[in-house]
Amino acid sequence: MALIDLFNIKKQYDIKLLLNDVDFHLNEGERVTVLGQNGCGKSTLMKIIMGEEEPTEGKRVVNNSVHIEMLAQQPHFDPGLSVREAILNELTELKKAKDEYDILSLKVAEDFKNEVLLKKLEKVTSFLDHHNAWNLDDKIERVMQEFHLKDYEHRPVVSLSGGEQRRVALASLILKKPDVLLLDEPTNHLDVYMVEFLEEILLKENFTLLFISHDRHFIDTIATRVVEVDNQELVSYTGGYMNYLEQKEARMHSLQKGHDNLLRLLKQEEAWLGKGVKARAKRNQGRKKRVFDLRDEAKKNPTLIRKMMVELEREKKHFNRDEGVSRKKMLFELENMSYSVPEKKLIENLTTRILQKDKIAIVGINGAGKSTLLKLMLGRIKPDSGVIKQGDFSIGYFDQHREMLDNNKTLIETFCPDGGDHIEVQGANLHVYGYLKSFLFPKEFLDKKIGVLSGGEKNRVALALLLAKKVDCLILDEPTNDLDIQTINILEEKLINFPGAILFVSHDRYFIDKIASKLFIFKGNGVVEESYQTYTEYLEIEKEMKELEVLEQEVKVTSKKDEAVTQKKQTKLSYKEQQDYDKLPDEIEALEDEIAALNACLQDPKCYQEKGLTTLSDELSKLETLYEEKSDRYLEVLEIFESL
Repeated sequence: MALIDLFNIKKQYDIKLLLNDVDFHLNEGERVTVLGQNGCGKSTLMKIIMGEEEPTEGKRVVNNSVHIEMLAQQPHFDPGLSVREAILNELTELKKAKDEYDILSLKVAEDFKNEVLLKKLEKVTSFLDHHNAWNLDDKIERVMQEFHLKDYEHRPVVSLSGGEQRRVALASLILKKPDVLLLDEPTNHLDVYMVEFLEEILLKENFTLLFISHDRHFIDTIATRVVEVDNQELVSYTGGYMNYLEQKEARMHSLQKGHDNLLRLLKQEEAWLGKGVKARAKRNQGRKKRVFDLRDEAKKNPTLIRKMMVELEREKKHFNRDEGVSRKKMLFELENMSYSVPEKKLIENLTTRILQKDKIAIVGINGAGKSTLLKLMLGRIKPDSGVIKQGDFSIGYFDQHREMLDNNKTLIETFCPDGGDHIEVQGANLHVYGYLKSFLFPKEFLDKKIGVLSGGEKNRVALALLLAKKVDCLILDEPTNDLDIQTINILEEKLINFPGAILFVSHDRYFIDKIASKLFIFKGNGVVEESYQTYTEYLEIEKEMKELEVLEQEVKVTSKKDEAVTQKKQTKLSYKEQQDYDKLPDEIEALEDEIAALNACLQDPKCYQEKGLTTLSDELSKLETLYEEKSDRYLEVLEIFESL
């Protein structure tokens, strides 16, 4: 059933045409992602669907009963509310419905034939079912824990950072579960564990969803359909990101257009998927089957759980191999380095080396110290203890604040500060337009001031400027933030071909898997672990080990209960057991006689025609069920009696 329909939509700002005669339909239960280059009209499409903007032409059709909500880029809260109060404030309708349900349930119990009350109860029950709001308090607690808001629950919500306030707003929306949820870059400001929780909730609760994201792993996990904004049109592809790549490539071939650059990038993407993901998936399937088989056996033999955990630890250690003595140039050497902030240990006794061609991703939970490590290596802050030795080499740094850009300069002034229209890129002399074209900038952007560009466009400029420099090491802090997928593809290509070392912080699992050959994993409380796995593999093993730890605890608890039951040996039957022991044999014998009589009747046409086949069959089914229950109970009591 379609919840939202757009017909013949056109949207134009002055002379800029974003959408031209497009149709869009969102059905109940769909999870649709909108892709496209920055500035192509993705957010505008969302605002038209939300009803925040009117189309220049065309028609928006939404049923009045359909409730749509959208995650704001900059949420606004009542300054007097705490974090918990801000979330509860958004859930008043659900709380009211639950209170109404409790009152109606009591009334119906007293007057169960009242049709008006029954209809009201049915309506409120359906509402609570749709929003899965039965155990709302438990859900609030879990969402606050998973989004790392529990420590702030009594703080004024306006005192939080912008990213934390977005998490509060997102928590409220997924708890409310509107009929249609619109999300613009929902994974920004979330670490990988928060993203995995968000994925779990969106799938489990069966949201109807429209979202914009550059997180390709998130898209592939969540999306049932991809809609791309391309040349003012909407092109729809079924499935997630990998399906989109395959279908898009097929479409490009069938149209036989000259999108050579995009096609090359798509082929590179497909090659990586073929060599990387599929091979890993095949290996992982074997390991997962082993895990599931062992889980079944673990209930019988708890030692198998420990065996599996040892195997997983061994698999992790296999990838944590020591580089040993390397002939590569050493850039950084860290010896027993530690760094803390008030009441929080970020790095403790970290010893490692970073070599000439290392490509290292720094990953882990938010606030664990990932960006701090970059600042330590740049010399912007000093360690509390230990040393950082640095060789003689040049560094290119990209930060989230784009500090290398001057908002008052144009693009051509930024890239050619001494005049002219040529730029040196990694030692090669190129025309500035030719170089910027590879970062998707049209020629008319050359005279634009940096200050008028969008956040994503500024990031593209900063990356283009950085990658033009001839440096030995790139240090990048969240380089994919605010970038569209086309630009991320270009960035990946540049970084894969970069001859020096790369050290980068990111939560983008797909990006990390493609670029990194090594991981620095911030575990919290100062612990930094090194691994040579892909990030996807590391997360899968980590998740399996946590599940096994939980299972091990469950088996221990069950074993203790069994042991306690064994130690507390019964000396006589309880009153109820004695009653069953005395009476059940006669009751079972009587049931056997009744069942035999019914079976005899079913074989006699005169008998079953008189009593009716359906009636006889129903009665026989009930008696057989009762016979099974009483027989099982008698055997249970008999076993207890014989053990006395």
